[in-house]
Amino acid sequence: MSASSEHLGQQALESYLWGAANLLRGLIDAGDYKQYVFPLLFFKRLSDVWEEEYQSALGETGDEGYAQATADDRFVIPAGAHWSDVRTVARDVGRALRGAFRAIEAANPERLAGVFGNAPWTDKAQMPDATLKNLIEHFSKHTLSLAAVPEDELGNAYEYLIKQFADDSGHTAQEFYTNRTLVHLMTQMLQPRPGERIYDPTAGTGGMLISALAEVRRTSGDARTLGLHGQEIIGTTASIARMNLVLHGVEDFRIAVGNALSDPAFIERDRLMTFDIVLANPPYSIKTWNRDAWRNDPWGRNFLGTPPQGRADYAFFQHILKSLDRKTGRCAILFPHGVLFRNEEAAMRHALIERDLVECVLGLGANLFYNSPMEACVVVCRTRKLPTRRGKVLFIDAVREVARERAQSFLAPQHQRRILKAYRAFADEPGLSAVATTEQVLANEGNLSIPRYVQRPAGGAMDARERPTDDLRSAWEEFDAGSGVFWRQMDDVVKMLDGVVAESKFDG
Repeated sequence: MSASSEHLGQQALESYLWGAANLLRGLIDAGDYKQYVFPLLFFKRLSDVWEEEYQSALGETGDEGYAQATADDRFVIPAGAHWSDVRTVARDVGRALRGAFRAIEAANPERLAGVFGNAPWTDKAQMPDATLKNLIEHFSKHTLSLAAVPEDELGNAYEYLIKQFADDSGHTAQEFYTNRTLVHLMTQMLQPRPGERIYDPTAGTGGMLISALAEVRRTSGDARTLGLHGQEIIGTTASIARMNLVLHGVEDFRIAVGNALSDPAFIERDRLMTFDIVLANPPYSIKTWNRDAWRNDPWGRNFLGTPPQGRADYAFFQHILKSLDRKTGRCAILFPHGVLFRNEEAAMRHALIERDLVECVLGLGANLFYNSPMEACVVVCRTRKLPTRRGKVLFIDAVREVARERAQSFLAPQHQRRILKAYRAFADEPGLSAVATTEQVLANEGNLSIPRYVQRPAGGAMDARERPTDDLRSAWEEFDAGSGVFWRQMDDVVKMLDGVVAESKFDG
């Protein structure tokens, strides 16, 4: 069966890609789809683009040597490692695939080393020849050349596939996929520009880096000079991020595998590399991290203090702040609300506010995360604020700026516009935003809880975040995220509930 080389519409392309995953349904766990489907998609794309450029150059010159050199200029595909070579294999298909993957990685060490991951392709009990042949024939139905599927279109379809896998995989979705409407808002707040270096220390599948790329293309049209950097602790996910960037047409990028806290990958002149922009959704309140090493961090990332063992949020926070360029640095970080008010981090928060790094605290509506009703916040920091914003913090209460459709919550365009308008205005707007001086925040014991500064409309229901239930809310968020810390704090919760009951009686 020959491949169709006609232009694929977006819906047809998405259906075609999701069809590959459906071939695996019932055979393997949904959480494992990605380690098979993504490498095959990437292999098919590389082969088809290579073939497209080879045939074009051959048609122009008739010189096979020149044609191969031209095709190899983008990516080298060694002899015997093309899609068409593997497609003809009848037995030990997994072994043939693994061999082609390793040959391509070895021929392109700077950009593709390890990109295909380490799925058990030769495990016939899990992935028999018949299943692999079905997958290969499915992908062979269409040509994924640049002419048939431009980079932006394939990139969008790839993002669609990432989201579909997140929906299917359930419990891993929050780590694997961050709501794209929220990522788009965060990117717009930071306004990335051509020539800037952008970093995500917990890169996942690269969605935040892709969003920065898309925003530069949208506003200036020239994203070729962007330098995109990311670090991801899970090797398979890092591979998906690298494939994602390649399929979006990105050439200048580095995705490293490893733990950004214990082993930061980006070092320059014996110091942490600094970036113009950092976008991040760190894992919430992780307990397993090397707190003792942090006390004497060789990179100086403990400048605000040492976070508690049960919550590494401020370790990620300080890593990000230390990674910002001293003149142009700005970041947007997705956090649980607890970072704004938890008592055990009060000293670090106090030091943070004294340094006048926090520009905006944005509170978000519920259900923007898979399998979790929790609300979160975005903290925006700048190393050098505009003169009119120095010594001030903007608080935005956007808890009501959320839409829900088909059991999914998201920020509709009108919600993004309203939040962005409030951020850029940097002014008081009743019920939505308020500006506080750093002196006012410090007078509030460094508490950044949004309801302390943005007053809800009169007659509205008492907000769950209002004092004195801040600590209770924090405990609930950690419980909702599956944290065992919750149980160790039950005594404090009970005491706090007593306070809530007392206040309720007083108000009544």
